[in-house]
Amino acid sequence: MTAQFIAKLLAFVLYLGIMIYVGLKNASKNNSSADFFLGGRKVGPWVTALSAEASDSSAWLLMGLPGLCYLGGIQESVWTAVGLIIGTYLSWLFVAKPLRKCSIAFGDSITIPEFLSNRFKDKTHLLSIVSVIFIVLFFTIYTASGFVACAKLFNSVFGLNYHAGLAIGLVVILCYTITGGYTAVCTTDFIQGSLIFVAFVISTIIVIFSIGSGNTPVSVSDVFNNFQTLAGTELQSFNGMGIVSALAWGLGYFGMPHIIVRFMGIRSNSEIGKARRIGIVWMVISYIGAILIGTLGTVYLKKYGITLDSVSAETVFSATMQNMYPAFIAGIFLCAILAASMSTADSQLLAASSAVSQDIFKGLIKKDAEEKDVLNVSRFTVFLIALIALFMSLNPNSSIFSLVSFAWSGFGGTFGPLVLLALYWKRTTAAGAIAGLVCGGIVDVIWHYIPSSVAPIFGLYEIVPAFLACLIVTVIVSICTKQDEEVAAKFEEYKKMED
Repeated sequence: MTAQFIAKLLAFVLYLGIMIYVGLKNASKNNSSADFFLGGRKVGPWVTALSAEASDSSAWLLMGLPGLCYLGGIQESVWTAVGLIIGTYLSWLFVAKPLRKCSIAFGDSITIPEFLSNRFKDKTHLLSIVSVIFIVLFFTIYTASGFVACAKLFNSVFGLNYHAGLAIGLVVILCYTITGGYTAVCTTDFIQGSLIFVAFVISTIIVIFSIGSGNTPVSVSDVFNNFQTLAGTELQSFNGMGIVSALAWGLGYFGMPHIIVRFMGIRSNSEIGKARRIGIVWMVISYIGAILIGTLGTVYLKKYGITLDSVSAETVFSATMQNMYPAFIAGIFLCAILAASMSTADSQLLAASSAVSQDIFKGLIKKDAEEKDVLNVSRFTVFLIALIALFMSLNPNSSIFSLVSFAWSGFGGTFGPLVLLALYWKRTTAAGAIAGLVCGGIVDVIWHYIPSSVAPIFGLYEIVPAFLACLIVTVIVSICTKQDEEVAAKFEEYKKMED
C-alpha cells in the first residue's frame, strides 16, 4: 500500500464521513413526514439551487458526458448541454413559483403524486397508483446509474473490485438518506454541488494550460487533429434528428420529481429568482467544464501514455484528476464524482420512498397512520429500492449514459406535460391526467426498445413522442370529460395567491 494510495483513501474516508455525519445530525429534525420529505418548506435559495442542480446532474455530468466527448460525441454532448440549460431555466421560470403556490393551495401537498391527486381531485386513486408505479420504476433505473458510477470510480481510483465498490456506495447513501431525510439530502447536495463546481473550474483551467506546457507540449493543431480522429464520422452523421433528440433532454426538467420537489420546499416565493440565477450559473460553468475535460482529456492523458477504450471512457475525469494533482488533492476532487452519484441517488430514493409511504401507505392502505409509521415505511422503501437498483447495476459494463437517458425520458414524457397543465390549464381533469400519464409511459417504454433499423423515426429520443402523447391525450380526454366545479374554483384561488 503506497503513500499515494493512503492519501487518496484518507480523502475519500473524510468525505464519506462528513456525508454520514450530516445525515445523523439532521435525524432529530424529522418530527413529521413534511419535515422528512420537504424540509418543512424552510430551505434557503443557495441550498435549494445547488441541491436541485446537483441532484439533477448526477454522475452523468462527470462520467457519462465527458466519456461521450472522449469518444468523439462532441456534437451530441454540446447540443444536449444546450437543451438541458434551456430546460432548467424554463423550469425555474415557469414551474418553480406556480408549483410552490399550487401545491400549498391544493391540500399543502408534499409529494408530486399527492399534488397531482389533489389538483385533479382523483377519487379513484388511480392517478396516485400509476404515478407511484412510474416513479419507482424510473427512479430504480436512475439510482442504478449512480451505483454504477460509484463502482467504476472505486475501481478506477483504488483498483477495488466493481461489486465491492457497489456495496460501499449503497451503504453510505443509505446511511444519510434513511436517517436525515430531505434536509440532510439538500445539505449534502449543497456540499456536493459546491465540490463539483470547484473541481470543474480548477481542473479545466489546469488542463488547458498544461497541454501547451511541459516536456512534450501540444499545439492547437495537435488538439484539433486528435479531436478529428476521435470524432470520426460523427461530425458528418449527426443530423437534424440528432440535434432535436439532444435538445429534447430539456423537456425532462418539467417532470423530474426529485428536482421540481425542490421548488416546493424553498423558503419563500420571493427567493426563487435568486435560486434560479445561482442554479443557471452553476449549470453553464459545470457543463462547459465537463465538455472540455472530456474533449481535451484525450490529448492530456496521451501525454502520460494513457488511452481509454469504449468501456473505460467514462473514467476520463478520474484518470485526468489522478495525473493532475497530488494524491490527497486528487482524492478530494475525485470525490466530486462520488458527490454527483450520491446527490442524485439520495434525492431519487427519497422521492420514490415519499411516493410509496405518503401516497400509497397513508393515502390508500392506512389513512389514519401515525407519522412514525409513515417514516418507517419510507425508510424501508428506500432500503428496498436501493437493493433492486443494486441488482440492476451488477453488470460492470453498464453504461451510465444509457441508464440516465432511459430514466430521464420516462419522467419527462409522463410527468412533464401533467405538471404544466396542472399549473396553467384549469380545464384539465383527473380522467385526462390518468389517460395521459399511462399513454406517455407506454409510448416511452415501447419507443425505447424499438431499434432505429425498423424505421429512421425511431432514432428520435423517446422523450419527444412520449411527451407529445401524454400532452395530446390529456387534453383530448379532459375536453371530453366533465370538470369538477370545486377544483375549478380552487384553481382560481391559486391563481390569485400573492407571489
